[in-house]
Amino acid sequence: MIVTVTLNAALDRTLTVPIFQVGHRHRSSDVVTVAGGKGINVARALKRLDVPVVATGLAGGRTGIRLVEELTAEAILNDFVRIADESRTSTLVIDPTRGTHTEVYEWGPRVTEAELSMLMDKLHYLARGADVVVFAGSLPRAVDEGFYAEALKDVSRRDVRVVLDTEGQPLRSGLEAEPWLVSPNQSEAEQLVGQELFDDDDFMMALDAIVELGARNVLITLDTGCYALLREERRTRRFRAIAPQLEAVSVVGAGDTLLAQWLAARADGLSPEDALRLAVAAGTASVLEVGAGRFDPADARRLTASVDVHELQAVS
Repeated sequence: MIVTVTLNAALDRTLTVPIFQVGHRHRSSDVVTVAGGKGINVARALKRLDVPVVATGLAGGRTGIRLVEELTAEAILNDFVRIADESRTSTLVIDPTRGTHTEVYEWGPRVTEAELSMLMDKLHYLARGADVVVFAGSLPRAVDEGFYAEALKDVSRRDVRVVLDTEGQPLRSGLEAEPWLVSPNQSEAEQLVGQELFDDDDFMMALDAIVELGARNVLITLDTGCYALLREERRTRRFRAIAPQLEAVSVVGAGDTLLAQWLAARADGLSPEDALRLAVAAGTASVLEVGAGRFDPADARRLTASVDVHELQAVS
C-alpha cells in the first residue's frame, strides 16, 4: 500500500476559456472540479493503476468537506485530519486556441501545532500497513519549513520508504532526512543546484548534487520526459527518458502521474528502464486530459513503445 500526504490540499477548478484575454469578460466552455494538491494527484493516478492507496492530509471548512466528497466520489480511499481554517481553492484557466494555461493559487489555511500533531498520529497508524509514504506539495501558511524533514525522519524510523515532492526550502531541508526518492521538476532542481540546466551533462551534475544533499534516488521531471539517478544493490545508474511529442490539453499534474506510475512499476518489480518507460508514457498520456492525475492507462500503454530510454555514462 502507498500512503500520500497532502498538507495543503485544494479544490481544483479548471476553466476552459477559448481566446482568453486579461481584462475581458469570458464564458467558460467547460469546467472541471476535482480534489487537488500534489499528493492527491499522485493518489488519483495510483487509483487508476489499481494500486492500493490511501490519501491523507489536512482539510478544513466547507472547501475541505467538498474536497473529501470529491475523493470519495472517485472511490479514492482517504483519511484526512479536519482543521479549523478553510482549505484553499485553486483555479486554472486553459486557452485551447493558444495552448496556454494560467494558474491562480490561494495561500491555503493556517494550521495549528495541535492539528499537525493529529496528522502525525494518523501517519503513525497508516504507516503500519504502508510500503511507501509520499509527502507532496507545498506547506500551508506558518508551518515551519523544516516540517517535512522531521516528518520524513519519523516515518523512516518505522521501516517505510519515504518520497518527497516539494520545492524551495522545504525540499532542501527535507533532503537532510535522506528520503528514498525525491522528484523535483526542472525549475525546482535548478533552484536546488543554483544554476540553469540545459544538456545531459548539466542534468547529470544536478542528479549527483541532489544525491549529495541527501536523496537516495532522484527523478527530475521535464515537459520532454525525465532524468533519473537510481541506486540499487550498491550500483548507481543515470538515465534519460524522452517522451513522444503530443498536442497537450493540459500539462498540469503530468509530473505527479509520472511519479505514481514509476512507484507502481517498481513495486511490480520492473527494471529501472521499463519503469521509466512506463512512467514517462503515463505522464505523457495525462496531458491529453483536464484534471491533474487523470489519464487513460490504455493511452499510456499505447505510448510506451514511443518513449526512448537510454543510460547516461558519467564523465570521469
